[in-house]
Amino acid sequence: MAVSKDPVYKRARALGISPAYLGYTGESKRQLPQRRGKMSDYGMQQREKQKAKFIYGVSEKQFRGYYEKATTMEGQTGEQLIILCERRLDNIAFRSGLARTRREARQIVTHGHLLVNGKQVDIPSYLVEEGDVVEVREKSKNKELFKTIKETNATFGVVDWINSDIENLKVTIDRFPTREDIDIPVEERMIVEFYSK
Repeated sequence: MAVSKDPVYKRARALGISPAYLGYTGESKRQLPQRRGKMSDYGMQQREKQKAKFIYGVSEKQFRGYYEKATTMEGQTGEQLIILCERRLDNIAFRSGLARTRREARQIVTHGHLLVNGKQVDIPSYLVEEGDVVEVREKSKNKELFKTIKETNATFGVVDWINSDIENLKVTIDRFPTREDIDIPVEERMIVEFYSK
C-alpha cells in the first residue's frame, strides 16, 4: 500500500519550505510564501526551530540535545547545531544518494540495511565521524530499492563532502560540512536566540 505524502506537503507548506528539502522530486527549492500577519520575535524563533526539526525529522528532546552539545563546541553555536544534524546517519543516507527521501533514509537505517565501518547500525540519530565508511550490507543489496538506486545512479541529495560510490552502494565521509555546504532554509541564529532565553 502506498504511503500518503499529504501530511509532508501540508506541513512543509505550513512552515513555508519546499518539500524538495525532504527529497520530494518535482518540487523546486524556492521559498514558499509565509503566512500573512505580523509575527512576534518569539514566534519567528519558534518557527525556525520547527522548520529545522521537520526537515531533519528529530524530536524536541533530540534537537535540544544537539543544541546543548553545540554550545560546547568551537565555532558558532547555530552553525554547529546544523552540522550536528547533518551528521545523523539517516541524513547521510539521504545526502549520499542511498535514499530518495528523508523518510526513506530513516526507514533504511531503522531496518538495519546500513553498516558503518563494517558494523550494522540501526539508529537514525547515530552521528558519523570524518573518514567513516557507510555502506549497504550485502544481504540488502538485492532489494528492489537499492537495485533502483544503482540503476538510476541516484544523485538525489548528493553533496560534495560525502564521497558517494552508488555503483557499490558505499559512501565515505570525506569531511564535515560547513554551513555554506548546507542548503536548508533555516536561520539558525534565531534558534539559538530561542534556546538561550
